[in-house]
Amino acid sequence: MKKIIKIGLLGAMFAPTTYANQNALTDMDFHNSSSEKIKLGQFLFYDKILSGNLNISCASCHHPMAGTGDGLALSVGEGGKGLGVTRDTGSGIDAIHERVPRNAPHLFNLGAKEFVTMFHDGRLTANPNYPSGFDSPAGDALPPGLDHSLAAQAMFPVTSTTEMAGQAGENPVSDAATADNFTEVWRLLTARVMAIDEYRDLIHQAYPGLADQDVTFVHIANAIGAFEATAFRADNSRYDQYLRGEYSPSSSEKKGYKIFKDNCMSCHSGPLQTDHQFHALGIPQIGPGKGDGLFGYDDFGRERVTGNNDDRYRFRTPTLRNVAITGPWGHDGAYDTLEGMIRHHLNPEQSLDNYDISQARLPPRDDLNEIDGVIHSDEISRAELKARIELQPVNLTDQEIVYLLDFLNALTDSASLDMRNTVPYRVPSGLPVAD
Repeated sequence: MKKIIKIGLLGAMFAPTTYANQNALTDMDFHNSSSEKIKLGQFLFYDKILSGNLNISCASCHHPMAGTGDGLALSVGEGGKGLGVTRDTGSGIDAIHERVPRNAPHLFNLGAKEFVTMFHDGRLTANPNYPSGFDSPAGDALPPGLDHSLAAQAMFPVTSTTEMAGQAGENPVSDAATADNFTEVWRLLTARVMAIDEYRDLIHQAYPGLADQDVTFVHIANAIGAFEATAFRADNSRYDQYLRGEYSPSSSEKKGYKIFKDNCMSCHSGPLQTDHQFHALGIPQIGPGKGDGLFGYDDFGRERVTGNNDDRYRFRTPTLRNVAITGPWGHDGAYDTLEGMIRHHLNPEQSLDNYDISQARLPPRDDLNEIDGVIHSDEISRAELKARIELQPVNLTDQEIVYLLDFLNALTDSASLDMRNTVPYRVPSGLPVAD
């Protein structure tokens, strides 16, 4: 039996009556850090020194010029060339092994304290029952001392052969990653960073009194998390200004909010428009998958973490802050327009059956293209995905969709439209900042 998501209420926000100042975000809602740690994190975020083959950085897939994503449905990770939608799949011996199986999530407001769970499937979450304070893919190998979940998340892309480490035999980091030896990956990368005089100086400025031999990848991840939490904080949208009593919404925004409240708020609740839970929406499955289902090309989502069959095809509810600039949308970037993603929510079963994979931003390569649509084209796989959908159909007119889009655009912080100041001209390793 399908679970039907019920509609909830958030209150009188964006109503034409009075302001709801008690819901406005403040500095207390976010993790803060020292300027020295943020500066260190900025360099590390953009430096390819943290990749096995010295050819990709965190920013390659989470670039501020692409809404802290990369503009692609599925990222082109280690081995690719270029930035954003111009990134290609590499060539010859440097050609990528596969597309990254899931869309690169945006980083806006993930430094808010309410974000204790990371990744589309929630495989990392704060948990005091673990020595590190986090339940993660590394288990007890994850060291203690991480500042928060966003910092803990920064420990893992470097351990992925597809994302940053490289393939077996290419370098010592990739060999350790292939063997799931997280500790060795982190040790090798820390040694690389500490071999650079400027980085040693920056680390000592960020962590006064810390001896060289005591520096670990935890300090690197904490610095990256500090930078991300600060640089990509986005809480000055028209919606935020309204909550502070500084803005009067337009008639269209008010109508859009009413539609949003009546149809979306059971999942997209709270000041950052997320319930932090996991739901099955029937988003078309494209790309190489995560090793599940037919030929391993499916992605069972939250079930991969919990082992509970009831969680199959459930993925984490994203925050809707800056949603208008963070496409493509969906856990695999299946929808290239925000309107397309909205229309999928209105009738997921119909949308799934009518999905056209040509809309997906996937840099072409013949062998990869053959894989991309295998699961969606398989009627049995698609029927199982459809059977898990938790949403009931909603009827909205085209004009109502326009109103809803107007409200969602009111969630955009204008400062996030120009973040050139977050990009350094150079990094201490001397490697190019961008291809």
